[in-house]
Amino acid sequence: MQFQAPFALLGTALLAGAVVPFQAGANAAMGRALGHPLWATVVSLGVSMLCVIPVMLAMKVPFPSLGNLAGQPKWIWAGGLAGVIYITAAILVAPKLGAAGFMTAVIAGQLAASLLVDAYGLMGFSARDISPSRLVGILLVVAGVLLIQAGPFLRASSASGSGN
Repeated sequence: MQFQAPFALLGTALLAGAVVPFQAGANAAMGRALGHPLWATVVSLGVSMLCVIPVMLAMKVPFPSLGNLAGQPKWIWAGGLAGVIYITAAILVAPKLGAAGFMTAVIAGQLAASLLVDAYGLMGFSARDISPSRLVGILLVVAGVLLIQAGPFLRASSASGSGN
């Protein structure tokens, strides 16, 4: 069983990542339909809530003790803010960069921030050294972002250069 657990976790993470481009596309279409991306953010978060509440009821998840929040660090509220930033950015940027361009940029940003979180042991994570292999891995992802966006950037620069 120990051998299967990491693969199940990895598979779950891959599945979670696989739905993100679809989320970005759906939310962008919702923003166009509603006339403003922030309304799409509100609808997306509302649909999330409507989906998770029945699951919680079916699983008989007990109500939380809100008193436990009083002694917690203030940064624990940042998750909601991060969700709003990500969803709104996806609505605004994904249609312009395309799914692959947006997702590789998001992943590069996630990896760079994750490296800092690990290096300094932020957000309750254990500190981990920034190794050369981790830096090379992130640089390869950044190179991937540049390669995926090379076509659009080259077209944009040639279009702006041809008008002079």
